[in-house]
Amino acid sequence: MKVAIITDQHFGARKNSKLFHDYFLKFYNDTFFPTLEREGITTVIDMGDTFDNRTGINFNALLWAKDNYFDRLRDMGITVHTIVGNHTAYYKNTNDINSVDLLLREYDNIKVYAETEEVKIGDTKVLFVPWINNENKEKTFKKVNKSDCKVVMGHLELNGFQATAGHVMEHGMATTPFDRFEKVYSGHYHCRSIQEPVHYLGNPYEMFWGDVNDTERGFHLWDTETFEHTPVNNPHRLHHIVYYKDTDYQLFDARELENKIVKVIVRQKSDITKFEKFIDKLYASNVAELKVVENFAIQEGTEFEAFESEDTISVLNRYIEESEIDLDKSRVQKVLQEIYQEACELV
Repeated sequence: MKVAIITDQHFGARKNSKLFHDYFLKFYNDTFFPTLEREGITTVIDMGDTFDNRTGINFNALLWAKDNYFDRLRDMGITVHTIVGNHTAYYKNTNDINSVDLLLREYDNIKVYAETEEVKIGDTKVLFVPWINNENKEKTFKKVNKSDCKVVMGHLELNGFQATAGHVMEHGMATTPFDRFEKVYSGHYHCRSIQEPVHYLGNPYEMFWGDVNDTERGFHLWDTETFEHTPVNNPHRLHHIVYYKDTDYQLFDARELENKIVKVIVRQKSDITKFEKFIDKLYASNVAELKVVENFAIQEGTEFEAFESEDTISVLNRYIEESEIDLDKSRVQKVLQEIYQEACELV
């Protein structure tokens, strides 16, 4: 039996941005739902962070999610198993109050898991592990240690994995409790990564500049008999980097940049007039957002150089790594990562 696994959809993301929801919808219309129909999928496993804001929901974003996702799954007769993630748990120390339970009670086809539970998917018993917090930690690991399941699916914060591009999590839990399982699939980190038996499957689409040129995004088909998972990639991009080096605006094809977020990195600009015409052409192509980068804020003489190809968080992480500070550099990087993420969400 084949099932679909998707995680970290973050409905309502980026302050309920219409631009982002239109971009999300291309993935669902062009890739996700056609694949479910073609493969005859009757079960979807959602491994957490279905909604973006753990303390509230914009009504328009909720209507969008119901019209374009939840209603369609219901009408297709698809059963959805939804695991509570950190973005869908209202409190940080308990999963008892969570958005997926409160907002989706009208759907008989959706089953919500706020506590660790063994669930039969096809002929295979799977251990669902939602977000682990102070209230459920002891009980969760008792169930993990007792379970005879071969497969775990959860929303786990494990250390040693790439959380976002350029940032490796160093303060999560050890993988040790999960080492005895044949396969461990998790949401939470948006980058795909593997350290057997743990597989972070990644989220379906770009959400921040750090996602540019990162690992492929999309969802997965999982075989309940062989435990093989097959990626189904999202072909659509939202963020584009354009390198300007006295580029001829008349020859530059800007058509693919319509409704995209574009960053122009200037490598060489000899003629201001030609550069302005190049920028005008980008605006004429109806880009959604446009930023021009001509230099970098972080410069330390000859001791540190910010490379044009690096994204912001990579520059910050490398700057901390190369600096001579008497602090735990990994903790400083973690704080900067959190601040940067919050700043992105305010845009």
